[in-house]
Order: sequence, then C-alpha cells, then structure tokens
Amino acid sequence: MWPLWRLVSLLALSQALPFEQRGFWDFTLDDGPFMMNDEEASGADTSGVLDPDSVTPTYSAMCPFGCHCHLRVVQCSDLGLKSVPKEISPDTTLLDLQNNDISELRKDDFKGLQHLYALVLVNNKISKIHEKAFSPLRKLQKLYISKNHLVEIPPNLPSSLVELRIHDNRIRKVPEGVFSGLRNMNCIEMGGNPLENSGFEPGAFDGLKLNYLRISEAKLTGIPKDLPETLNELHLDHNKIQAIELEDLLRYSKLYRLGLGHNQIRMIENGSLSFLPTLRELHLDNNKLARVPSGLPDLKLLQVVYLHSNNITKVGVNDFCPMGFGVKRAYYNGISLFNNPVPYWEVQPATFRCVTDRLAIQFGNYKK
Repeated sequence: MWPLWRLVSLLALSQALPFEQRGFWDFTLDDGPFMMNDEEASGADTSGVLDPDSVTPTYSAMCPFGCHCHLRVVQCSDLGLKSVPKEISPDTTLLDLQNNDISELRKDDFKGLQHLYALVLVNNKISKIHEKAFSPLRKLQKLYISKNHLVEIPPNLPSSLVELRIHDNRIRKVPEGVFSGLRNMNCIEMGGNPLENSGFEPGAFDGLKLNYLRISEAKLTGIPKDLPETLNELHLDHNKIQAIELEDLLRYSKLYRLGLGHNQIRMIENGSLSFLPTLRELHLDNNKLARVPSGLPDLKLLQVVYLHSNNITKVGVNDFCPMGFGVKRAYYNGISLFNNPVPYWEVQPATFRCVTDRLAIQFGNYKK
C-alpha cells in the first residue's frame, strides 16, 4: 500500500478523463494506455481537479475506529463494515469504503461531508440507497459504486458529479430524467449490467454532455440511438450487436474512439462510417465480418483499426487507403488483421501505402 500522502498528491493531479479501472487507486493515473492523453483526449473539464489547498494537512482528531486518516483522506476499506462509519471529519475530501459489507446507504450517512470530492463504495453489497443519501455532498465529483447489488441508478445524484462508475451491478433500466441536472458529468461507466436496448427510456440521457460512455458486457443487440451527441468515446464491446445500419452512428459525429469488439457483427452497411469524420480509433475485433468495412479510406483522421479475429478472407488494395495522394491527413499506426482466413501473401504491398511502417500491420496466426 502506498503512503497516503503519495496517493493524495496523485489525486491532486487527476483529471476526470476516461480510463479502464483495474483497482481503486487507478483513478489517479489518468495517463494510462486506455485513454487519449493529448489534444485528442475526451475534452474533460479540468476545473474539477482538487485545489492544492484542499490537501494540506489536517489535525482533526476525528477518525473512525480501524480506519486510516491523513491529509483529509479517510481510508476504511477491507474492514468488514456493515454501514458507513460515524465520526468522519467534515473536512474529508476522499472517503474510501471499498471491499466492505455495506448493504444500505441511509439518509444521514454522509451528513456534514460538504467538502467530499471522491467517494469509493466499490465491492460492497449495496442494494438500497435513500433518496437523500447524497444530498449533503455538494462538491462530490467522483462516485465509484461498482460491484454492488443495485437494480437502479441511484436517485438524486449530486449536481457537481463529473464521473460515475456503476458497472457490475444488476441495473436493467435507465429511466427518463435519472441524470437530470447533471450538467458537469462527462464520464459514465455502466458496463456489466444486464441492460438491453429496451432498457433505455427515451430521454434517459437528456441534458448530459458526456465525453465518455461505456456500456460493455451487457445485452445490447444494436447501437443505442439516443445517447449524448457530445461523446468522444463510446465503448459497446462484449455485447450481442449483429449489424451496424446506415443511421446507427448518425448522431455521434464527434467520436474519437469507437469500441465494438467482441460482438456478433456480420454486416456494416455502406456509408455507416461516413458519419464519423473525427474518428481516430475503431475496434471491430472478435466479430463475424467477412470483409473489411467500406468507408475506411474516407476517414481522414483514422489511425488505428482492429479487425483481428473475424472471418475476413480478402483484403483489397483500396480497403484502407484512399486513391491518389494527399487525401488522407493521418497515417495509420496500427492495423490488426491477424486470426482471419486471409491469404496474406496475396495482399498487395500498395494496400498499406498510408501506413507509417510495416510493423504497424499485424497478419497471420489463423487457426480453424
């Protein structure tokens, strides 16, 4: 376990940008491989970064029994707690309650914690949340409540919230208005829930200006059509999507990254990808495509395409690169075609004329 002062110093540098959480403290490491880290990033508002003044030492004697308290961080993980502990200092900015046995969040559990910035409730047994449980948390920006027993999105989330991690619960429905008033929200991770397309009520995401949304490992059979138009990253991997029809991507013209790997996609209708002029990275691996999707040469900013583990048998000389010179502005730095029944020795070298170098192309290793 790292010293708490080190963890807090990392948090002070944290921005609410997308990442793939592998552990609790990973949210402080916002430059991981899973996200963009330059001007192509998700465009998150960095005003949510902790003020350095807010992590100066505190000398409050208040600390729940068994917890560790330092630099306005209260760490009460892995203690077998049945409920939110009392005697939490009102100047606390980060409260860690992960890996406990908490089953309910009551009305006054967070009373007086008006300075709380991050609340971690990952891997508990929470199935019930009082409608006013989060009311005192007027400055809360990060709420991690994944791996619990929730059957619905918590009501009355703080309007200050920037990032919500609620994956691996039992949520089947996203009702209209559940995110009402959350104008600061830019990142939602809600994969690992048994969500079907019919579970999203019309207007469920109205008012949100999300940069990042992940609904992976669910039961989607198609791309939802009513998600925020502001999205830069959309991850729908590990679902049951079978096709991309012409207008499925019409409203998502600002996407930088689209993740559709590990689905059952057999068909991508011609012209579907033309609605994504700013796309940089496309994941279509582990599907059932029989050919390279049409329209890739017209995506001038596209740099990475994952097509491995499909049923592609032929790669044409103009499947990736436009004809002529000076048309495509960005060169590819990654094309994966391995584990496809492509006779790669028949592919013409000119097929990859707009690729940075030959090491960016991955072929072969096909097994029936």
